[in-house]
Amino acid sequence: MVPVSFTPLEFAGQEWRMIADGGAGRALYWERENALVVADLHLEKASFYAKAGQMLPPYDSRETLERVAAAVRATGARRVFTLGDNFHDADGPARLEPHARGMLDALTRSLDWVWVTGNHDEKDGEADAPGGTQLAELEVGGMILRHMARPGEVRPELSGHFHPRLQLSMRGRRIVRPCAVIAGGGNTGGRMVLPACGALTAGMNAGDPAIVSAMQPAREIEAVVPAAGRLLRFPLWSAAA
Repeated sequence: MVPVSFTPLEFAGQEWRMIADGGAGRALYWERENALVVADLHLEKASFYAKAGQMLPPYDSRETLERVAAAVRATGARRVFTLGDNFHDADGPARLEPHARGMLDALTRSLDWVWVTGNHDEKDGEADAPGGTQLAELEVGGMILRHMARPGEVRPELSGHFHPRLQLSMRGRRIVRPCAVIAGGGNTGGRMVLPACGALTAGMNAGDPAIVSAMQPAREIEAVVPAAGRLLRFPLWSAAA
């Protein structure tokens, strides 16, 4: 069983909990909606590379779905919103091995499951995925849920796509951790990029210009990392005074 920890977060005027496993933030629990929000599962990434001759252990989908299931059990969430790049490619659903397909089928049957689609999810590419509803984006409780942050967006927004990671050097060691990126300034920031939840997802430096540009307009942009029950915040960018 995957151990899960929670760290409270105030975001866009609401109470949330960042969910971590193995010391890394992976997902977000939305208390008001009793919903789990995850980004960039990239299911069946290993089998995609295997087709091209790069053989990887074929269990990434199991590991990713175990993370999601553990977070659902720990929070009691009744809804799940994914934020795109759900499968690594459009043929991914057809390649799910029976155990992983059974896990996904059980999750989508027992929960109100919404697949927000991303750039890896071709139109109708998830027709064979068990259960759930597929949407390009949606608005829930005044919050926009989409795959990629839209430059110029002024409404509260949750997105994925960039797989942000915080990169630090401490005592001669390079430390890399998945993180969320929040724009807006302070606890009332209104836009967030979630870390990738997939087991085989790499990442982008949280301060990369592509992320900073996508999160505009903003007064401040910061990386947020859960650690030992509290949130560590690292400034990434601020507007000129």
